[in-house]
Amino acid sequence: MSEEFHVHGPESHHIEHEAHGGSPLAQQVAIFTAILASIGAIVGYQGSDTQEEAMLFKNEAVLKKTQASDQWNYYQAVSNKGHLMELASDLAAAGKSDYYKKQVEKYQAKKKEIKEKADELEKESSAANDKSEQLMHPRRRLAQAMTLIQIAISLASITALTKKKWLFLLALVSAAGGTLLWLTALF
Repeated sequence: MSEEFHVHGPESHHIEHEAHGGSPLAQQVAIFTAILASIGAIVGYQGSDTQEEAMLFKNEAVLKKTQASDQWNYYQAVSNKGHLMELASDLAAAGKSDYYKKQVEKYQAKKKEIKEKADELEKESSAANDKSEQLMHPRRRLAQAMTLIQIAISLASITALTKKKWLFLLALVSAAGGTLLWLTALF
């Protein structure tokens, strides 16, 4: 009967031990990293969503500003026509001057209407711009939170390789800071 002997070297024993359960630190790091990756995905989504919404409001502000500018150009054109009618009234014969004076009144009324619309468009532009700026403030915090979470993941990965518990503590601090910034961005 032949017997087989199997001799384990120290590294083989270590590899076999890691494969059958691993160290508690490695398991903690793996769970920690998975949780942080999930939180990071949420923070990243919220950051990009906030940025897109801010850009939509910024585009709305630009559109309203352009429309207001168009109204102000129209106001200027009507104003010029009114001035030409005043000049024509001054230069026209007595019978024709009444026609030009009515035209001046018509252009004055039109200018008032155009000005009101231009002012309203300016207000809408300002409101959309303010909303865009409001949305950009949490986006900055979300970006900072994401950075701290990524640093925590990196430190946790280095912890898994080096088995240095102090690195894991730094990862926990970084993750806590990122989570805190994330929560402050939400509220």
